[in-house]
Amino acid sequence: MTHTGNSMRQAQPLNRKTVLSVIIFLLIAAAGLTYVKWMPYYHKTINAATNHTIGSSIVSGTGQTAPDPSWQAAWDYTKAYYNSVWKAAVLGILLGSLVQVLIPAQWLVRVLGKTSFGSTLIGGAASIPGMMCSCCAAPLAVGLRKKNVSVGASLAFWLGNPTINPATLIFMTFVLSWKFTLIRVIFGLILTFGVSYLANRFAGDAKVPAELAEKQAQALPDETGSWAVRWLKSIWTLTLHIVPAYILAVLLLGFARAWLFPSVSDASANSLLAVIGFAIAGMLFVIPTAGEIPIIQTMMSFGLGGGPAAALLLTLPPVSLPSLLMIYRAYPRKVMLFVTGSVVAIGIMSGIVGMFVL
Repeated sequence: MTHTGNSMRQAQPLNRKTVLSVIIFLLIAAAGLTYVKWMPYYHKTINAATNHTIGSSIVSGTGQTAPDPSWQAAWDYTKAYYNSVWKAAVLGILLGSLVQVLIPAQWLVRVLGKTSFGSTLIGGAASIPGMMCSCCAAPLAVGLRKKNVSVGASLAFWLGNPTINPATLIFMTFVLSWKFTLIRVIFGLILTFGVSYLANRFAGDAKVPAELAEKQAQALPDETGSWAVRWLKSIWTLTLHIVPAYILAVLLLGFARAWLFPSVSDASANSLLAVIGFAIAGMLFVIPTAGEIPIIQTMMSFGLGGGPAAALLLTLPPVSLPSLLMIYRAYPRKVMLFVTGSVVAIGIMSGIVGMFVL
């Protein structure tokens, strides 16, 4: 009896400590998102509703084409891009490291460790308040994978942040039209939940069988040692593996943006070939959150058809060359190939729809 009582007394502080660490993580996340995302997007929504714009295209400004490839063009784009995303990028690395030390692995595996559609659904739903671009959400996806979250659930979280971002959908309705928003919602849900769920099949040894997820959660050891030391180690590892590739890839894409987004003739402005070309370009290119809206608005003002515009609508936000480089260590190669190909395929399908309805 005494032994049982002692065990219960020893377990209580551990439970309180666990709950406290989760509360701390949620408070940091809420404070960071309020400062970086929620409040700025509130003001941006008012501007979009009033002026029917959220700014100029990060690719070409107010012009028809991007600057010719040069190192100056690369540097100018890199400065413009990081001026827009640096706060969210810092927050992403901060939360990606904190999720590894403040959220118990057993909790995450129990909820998000299965390859079931339920885990995928929860992962995607959890992305909605984040509203981050794919690069800023990447550290969190990596952090979740390191805590044994399933491929499907972590991908749904990563893809859902930029793809089903509610603020972007509101901006899109005011700036473009409700038709663009409807296409984005339909194909965005397919990408976020359908592709992520199917990606479990390509995970190989990396996937966690649904029937074993609960046992795995019980078998995971409790985190030991100072959380501060583990956090510093986690943030250093994330930064070392993510930031260099991130910077170099953005520079490369800034250099090549004129090749990725060329002007098109009137005859090909709404052709299937243009849809395919822009779907591939959109998958590779990197933009800030909601950056696809002014890009599409500007390009359509110079004659781009609805089909290529719809292709960019679904391929610019969810992935990019930098974000793929940031997360590739956390996922099997087959998963990365499947996700990349799926983004392009969904972009082409949405482009075909856009050819007839936009």
